Amino acid sequence: MRAKAFQWVAAAHAKAPDAYYARLDAGAISPEALQEALSTQGLFFSKTLILLDDPFSDSAAGEAVLESLAELASSPNAVAILAPKLLATRLKKIEPHAAKVFEVNATEKKVSRGFNSGLVNALGERNGAKLWQEIEKARRLGDAPEMIHGLLHWKARDIMQKGSRSWSDEEARVLSRNLIELLSDSRSGDLPLNLALERFALSLR
Repeated sequence: MRAKAFQWVAAAHAKAPDAYYARLDAGAISPEALQEALSTQGLFFSKTLILLDDPFSDSAAGEAVLESLAELASSPNAVAILAPKLLATRLKKIEPHAAKVFEVNATEKKVSRGFNSGLVNALGERNGAKLWQEIEKARRLGDAPEMIHGLLHWKARDIMQKGSRSWSDEEARVLSRNLIELLSDSRSGDLPLNLALERFALSLR
């Protein structure tokens, strides 16, 4: 199921690369947060990609989503709801408002907790969609954003030293510098590190 959400974000972002991306987990979902996400606009983007991540794991968040279904469906922004173990009664409420419903019954495979080669390889390959998936996978398995960032910056330095077919020497230096700045900006309160990492992955070309 989570892989379907990853595919949706990657596909939607490919169609609208300048779109703003927002992911709200259950702890961040409220009527006010939903209204803010739906109305978000900027100078350089006109649409927002909104992923509501497991809202029904929290009763208040779930109620906020159910009460806002009509607004979510009529919004010009693209909205996806990731809802593991969704009750049939809630699914019936959501279906009339949804453009598409994906039901996945298979349990996702458990990921090894060794060195995260998938994460660093995605950066090495310059594959933004795959990197985004790996960042989300690591986050869901409990890796701290600082740990994820540390691995990415290690890989950037490794590319600088060894070279890469996907990154020129100058691009590798810029990559390393951008990751340093990303961490610094998040510490200054510009954007939480977990969201900054997601935004970085989706912007990778």
